[in-house]
Amino acid sequence: MTSPAPILEFRDVEVSYGKLRALNGVSLRVERGEIVALLGANGAGKTTALRAISGLLPPLSGHIIYDGKDISRRRPDLILRDGIAHCPEERHIWPELTVQENLSLGAYICSDRGEAEKRFRSVLQRFPRLRERLGQLAGLLSGGEQQMLAIGRALMSAPQLLLLDEPSLGLSPIMSQEVLGALSELRDAGMTIVIVEQNVHSALSVASRAYVFETGRIVADNSAANILRDPGLLRAYLGA
Repeated sequence: MTSPAPILEFRDVEVSYGKLRALNGVSLRVERGEIVALLGANGAGKTTALRAISGLLPPLSGHIIYDGKDISRRRPDLILRDGIAHCPEERHIWPELTVQENLSLGAYICSDRGEAEKRFRSVLQRFPRLRERLGQLAGLLSGGEQQMLAIGRALMSAPQLLLLDEPSLGLSPIMSQEVLGALSELRDAGMTIVIVEQNVHSALSVASRAYVFETGRIVADNSAANILRDPGLLRAYLGA
């Protein structure tokens, strides 16, 4: 009996910023309904991998397969319509718009008003703090609330695959746990998540598997539990 196809696969992907090779022959798999962490030092290639998936930085060679389709050269707007949402490290919320307006803009590809309202209610149920601040300007939210807003806006597109770059960056430990807890709930609801996170222990607390990057290559991949039990790997590549 054959195993089900992964929702996402890299096949020998190479990506460059000009003459700088950022990913060098990277191959990986993400199964449906799991959280996969991409780990490594700054500049190791983790964020580049997310940008390649969402079409912001198309690969020079190799293939990115999503839901059985090669999206290596696909436009970012079409990749969003395919079901991939990307929350970048900078969050990119619109600070001069309200929380409600930010969320509504996340559903711009949805032409069914009833469906958009259903997604809106679902996001507020997932992040009740946002319900209390619907009329507030997004730029006045705390860092944790802005992160919730960025994730909520991405969820408004009803993605199958959610890409998150440093979701706990700059957050207090309590707020970080709240955000990561929401990711676990999304996984339990069937969503697939790829997370880039500098806080190794936070990432591995919610991920089922992880890939460790170093200078554009994958140097280790294993279950989250096994990586946590490997002190040599943690010291050598993750500074933990």
